[in-house]
Amino acid sequence: MKGQEWYQTDEVAKAYDEKRFSRGGRLIDRREKEAVLSALGPVDGKDVLEIACGTGRFTTMLADHGANIVGLDISGPMLQQGRDRAKQADVTDQLSYMRSDAGRLPFPDDHFDIVFAMRFFHLADTPESYLAEMRRVSNGEIFFDTFNRYSARSLYNWALPMGSRLYSGGRVRELLFEAGLALVGAEHDWIIPYGIYRKIPNRIASASRWLEGSLDHTPLGRYLASVSYWHARIV
Repeated sequence: MKGQEWYQTDEVAKAYDEKRFSRGGRLIDRREKEAVLSALGPVDGKDVLEIACGTGRFTTMLADHGANIVGLDISGPMLQQGRDRAKQADVTDQLSYMRSDAGRLPFPDDHFDIVFAMRFFHLADTPESYLAEMRRVSNGEIFFDTFNRYSARSLYNWALPMGSRLYSGGRVRELLFEAGLALVGAEHDWIIPYGIYRKIPNRIASASRWLEGSLDHTPLGRYLASVSYWHARIV
């Protein structure tokens, strides 16, 4: 797994949200949460697992919407940030955090109604095995995102120290088929890579985002998108 040791440091965990979701990164945070809520629909009373939950952005949000949720991550410091966030939001009764390896999930088959992972598959060294584990412990829905190979992300990726695994749409569909999953829907977004948005003021980022919005639902916009959100169900 790319960056496994890096994500486990106290310094990275404490600065993670501020570094990624301030300035123009606020737009990223908002859009990702919209994508999760739109795909999963009403979650009240559902059992949900988030893989690579990090600092608990989504676990806290879904618990606030009534889900019974488990957040799993390999990083102890990241999980502590999540626990602190849950306490501040007063949703600790509806969620729990667990430190574990996503490649060997400590749950029985068909245990959750929904299993999802955000900002995970770009780090995965063996995506087939991780997706198979997600499918094993879910009795219904799977949701995840990928960074796209044929986009501006491929150029930006070249300059990153760790790099990221990039996917074509065809490759994701192969992974879903191999895991016994049927694609329900996909959204393609973010022509400008995340890293650039995070480095510019929110005002400028908002203007750039508005310009992107005019292309989002056109064939050109879908072709240039750097991020895809994938919603699947067990066949």
